[in-house]
Amino acid sequence: MPDGDVNGARLVELLTARREQLVTEWVAKAVPTVRGRLGELELRQELGELYEALLGGVRDARNPSDLHDDAFGEARALLAEISRSRARHGFTPWETAVGLFALKDVVLTAVDPGGRNAEYLAFLDFSRLLDAVGLFTFETYTRAREQVINDQAEQLLELATPVVKLWEGVVAVPLVGTLDSARTQVVMEKLLQALVDTGSEHAIIDITGVPAVDTQVAQHLLKTVVAARLMGAECIVSGIRPQIAQTIVALGIEFGDIVTKASLADALRHALRSTGVQVDAPAPSLEA
Repeated sequence: MPDGDVNGARLVELLTARREQLVTEWVAKAVPTVRGRLGELELRQELGELYEALLGGVRDARNPSDLHDDAFGEARALLAEISRSRARHGFTPWETAVGLFALKDVVLTAVDPGGRNAEYLAFLDFSRLLDAVGLFTFETYTRAREQVINDQAEQLLELATPVVKLWEGVVAVPLVGTLDSARTQVVMEKLLQALVDTGSEHAIIDITGVPAVDTQVAQHLLKTVVAARLMGAECIVSGIRPQIAQTIVALGIEFGDIVTKASLADALRHALRSTGVQVDAPAPSLEA
């Protein structure tokens, strides 16, 4: 800190002399915001480390109100970790930021009325620093929360794309819902891995649960079929309902030599016959 910065020096003196008192009061104000999801001792350690980092930054920074000053490097790292932890544990942005802003009230209360001019001017700088702390925390929290959501979305994709072994040498991927680029990639990866793990030569891609097939969905299916063929497996697309068949024709989509079937049962029957398994035709209906 520049030697002539008397106000800053007064603030450092205040923050240093009343360290224990201010941290204790800060923790007391922050406890209600964690709603029992974080122990008081853990919260005190977390805020105590942040307090020390902020104090060091205020003492050494060229501009004590600039959080991006190199002197605040440790403080920024601690804030980022706090933000990510809060996001992972389901805290709201308000709960995350309000506990940090509580330090502003604690320091303001500690300002000596007898030294208002110098200490209040110093407090204004510190207030601007804490405003920057709140903005930095919110920005980091948002990124961390987005990452949590993306990770959960990937996990849901994994769960929504099972690969089932139907018979020796035959696997199936029953698809439900919209088929987009991200999901197609998951389907392709899981199907190829299943072909390797099981040594299957036939794969059935069942789209009975896909609500609509457009040009993009058809392209995704074709890519998956081509990838499976490169692994030495033949693909059958099943679940071609009348409405989907009409849409495919209307769009002029060509499936080429890819075998398509109306149902998963028909596709399995075709795959078994291709492997030499004798499959009896279904018995005719006895309904009058």
